[in-house]
Amino acid sequence: MSQQADHEGNANGGEGNLQRTPLYQAHLRLGGQMVPFAGWEMPVQYAGRGVTVEHLATRQQAGLFDVSHMGEIIIDGPGALDEVNHLVTNDASVLGDGDAMYAVLCHENGCAVDDLYVYRLGAERFLLVVNASNIDKDYAHMLAHAHHPERVINRSKDFAQIALQGPKASEILAKVLPGDAIGLPRNRIRVHSFHGADTLVATTGYTGEKGFEIYLPPEIAEAAWQELLDAGTPLGLQPVGLGARDTLRLEMGYPLYGHELDDETSGLEARVQWAIKLGKPAGFVGSEALKARKAAGLAKKLVGLHMIDRGIAREGTPVFKDGQRVGTVTSGTHSPSLKQPVALAYVPPALATLGTELQVDLRGQLRLARVVAFPFVQTTLTV
Repeated sequence: MSQQADHEGNANGGEGNLQRTPLYQAHLRLGGQMVPFAGWEMPVQYAGRGVTVEHLATRQQAGLFDVSHMGEIIIDGPGALDEVNHLVTNDASVLGDGDAMYAVLCHENGCAVDDLYVYRLGAERFLLVVNASNIDKDYAHMLAHAHHPERVINRSKDFAQIALQGPKASEILAKVLPGDAIGLPRNRIRVHSFHGADTLVATTGYTGEKGFEIYLPPEIAEAAWQELLDAGTPLGLQPVGLGARDTLRLEMGYPLYGHELDDETSGLEARVQWAIKLGKPAGFVGSEALKARKAAGLAKKLVGLHMIDRGIAREGTPVFKDGQRVGTVTSGTHSPSLKQPVALAYVPPALATLGTELQVDLRGQLRLARVVAFPFVQTTLTV
């Protein structure tokens, strides 16, 4: 599984030393418009398609995503469960073999190092999948706080990752990588076989649609990508770039690290408290600080916004109430599904009540917005 290193070594030019995934050439053949992202050269969209087409294809048929830039960290050996539970906010003890869960990695002050997915591959073997921009930071944090750091191994270069998402994802996967994951509920992972290699297929994703995330050796990633495209194109499958990946997650109100979560924001404020188990008997890194924050009352809370007046509130847009600045937009877009602007923003908890009317500053003019519930859309996971 060393092919990814060759791609990385050839990623010269552009902005610094950008890394390339094993699917780089496949993106170029499809007309991928490549941009720098978290140290990688990734497609933002594909020529002749665009963000709206790619977004709606995922909602209505299926979308295919290259997420090989994500990081994979393995924790295994005696005491691996205790190690994971010490590091992350959620309670990994409730996972059976082949189960998965969302969690947050915390600084000692309770703020987020990153958010991640935890897969239990066996009794004492876990796969932690982290954001591309945070691989080195997360790994260093885990080594610094692990009881047995020698059991924490960064395996990011040994994996490519492809996400297949949307209502027709199961039908497409069955033609290329049939196996036990098909038909399972969300948050499961099973071993399938592709070209004679063991491939991990998880019923997870960050689009709000049913689908799969496929972890496989880099040297067979392009073959899997092409076979999935060949099988899925007659069913409406489209390759999807970073642009639609962001609008899909935003329609669900899912936090994105660097926007809704960061080194100064906790998961409690980002409204992922369901993934923070403060009652775990042994606690976790940052748990005491989070208990104190909760007891003192949170200073801000993440809300969803619908624009009432015209305009799109983008990241960094100031939020006002009665002429006073009260918050900031963290993410905003024109929703392809709703055909109207939506945004996520941090405001004081007293202003987080559904129906509260606020203003956003768009180029010096205050435009009306209303606090609404998220997810903003209903999908195959929410209906």
